[in-house]
Amino acid sequence: MADESSSWRVPSLVQELAATVREPPPRYLVPEQDRRGDQLAGAEMPEPVPTVSLRRLLASDDGAAEEASKLRSALQSWGFFLVTDHGVEASLMDAVMAASREFFREPLEEKQAYSNLVKGRQWQLEGYGNDPVKTQDQILDWSDRLHLRVEPEDERSLELWPGHPERFRGLLHEYTLSCRRVKDGVLRAMARLLDLDDDGGIIEQFGDNKGATYDRFNYYPACPRPDLVLGIRPHSDVCVLTLLLMDDHVAGLQVLRDGAWYRVPPPAPVHGHALLVNVGVSLENSNRFELLEDTPTGDCDVSMQIMSNGIFRGPVHRVVTNSEKERVSLAMFYAADLEKEIEPIAQLVDEKRPARYKKIKCRDFVAAHYEHFSKRETVIESLKIDLGV
Repeated sequence: MADESSSWRVPSLVQELAATVREPPPRYLVPEQDRRGDQLAGAEMPEPVPTVSLRRLLASDDGAAEEASKLRSALQSWGFFLVTDHGVEASLMDAVMAASREFFREPLEEKQAYSNLVKGRQWQLEGYGNDPVKTQDQILDWSDRLHLRVEPEDERSLELWPGHPERFRGLLHEYTLSCRRVKDGVLRAMARLLDLDDDGGIIEQFGDNKGATYDRFNYYPACPRPDLVLGIRPHSDVCVLTLLLMDDHVAGLQVLRDGAWYRVPPPAPVHGHALLVNVGVSLENSNRFELLEDTPTGDCDVSMQIMSNGIFRGPVHRVVTNSEKERVSLAMFYAADLEKEIEPIAQLVDEKRPARYKKIKCRDFVAAHYEHFSKRETVIESLKIDLGV
């Protein structure tokens, strides 16, 4: 039996690796068939990123209906959108991003005080480091991350929250509170589009305010061969909703649509301080949503996919690297209570549209997701109910 401390299970921190190599090690190379020609470069989006004003969307005047129409169109065309007028102070967003960069620029010994490896080898979700490595032939991502549970507040592992820079903890707390209001507003708007009650059973499934919220700080060092590696492999977020604070000036995010990868441009200068909301849907031309076809697109915001009975589905996305510049982003992931069973919302199930997914405890799904993700596989198929059609 292999030693659990085998070196392949604990890869080098990419930031340190990038400072010493001229070519990425073989463990980071994308399969040749996925990088032939210029496949990792992606194409320019054929239209601007959809943009929605949250203030107007939640207003009680005629402007709300117009903005809801924009939201519907955005979800129908791309499955994500930029939200503006969200109420998060620009100065706070700038400060959080600056503190994030400062943390990643700290000496290695300082950062490793917050390691996600217990006793140097047992992986845990929270902390600084890499994603789990399950197999010796797993292709690794060209990125490091700091992953922290920020809600509920009484379940924070503060010993893993960086003490340097000194303002980091206070800024993250304030940013978490501000983003919570954005999340609630977006979910209410989504419930209205589904003709549900105000919180539509969506917010309710977070479970007595015990829904887990994680903030993932992503660091992508400059890479000597961006044509050979990925910052993060193709995936969809295993949560209900994602709010992404993007690097204002360095691109990297790409989204899959109709079999092609498209580059998502940084929000600056046109929509500086906008947040990218990652939630995908498929819509009919009528006022109701249609069910999605069973296309194998991954674990697409699967908590929401189950809760909406297959109506909502998040876009598959990936991150590429840059040969000259580092890139930082902050993803706020909103999940249901880990101890709560998620299932299709009752108002979205009837004889014509029976339940399409089994109940599953959120904690069990997250564990299964990481197991499948390391193998570039999907777990959602195991949850589908055979409807005999």
